[in-house]
Amino acid sequence: MTTLTSKEFNHEVGKAKRAACQGAVFITDRGKPTHVLLSIDEYRKMTQHSHKNIVEALSMPYLSEIPFETSRLTILTHDKDIF
Repeated sequence: MTTLTSKEFNHEVGKAKRAACQGAVFITDRGKPTHVLLSIDEYRKMTQHSHKNIVEALSMPYLSEIPFETSRLTILTHDKDIF
């Protein structure tokens, strides 16, 4: 995985394209990932929808490297909602 700032990407497009042949290139803006550059082959692999189940979809290469945060969900119930 390669990470480039927006400024680096703008000045070194060739470097970014070469790095994308080896894997995803994350482009950051003010320290946060905003874009991902992929080779066309990787893009096609991801978009061909050949996943048979959720396990296969979640086992895609580089998926674990993508930052993902969720907030905690609190579910409030009332006595009448309980069966």
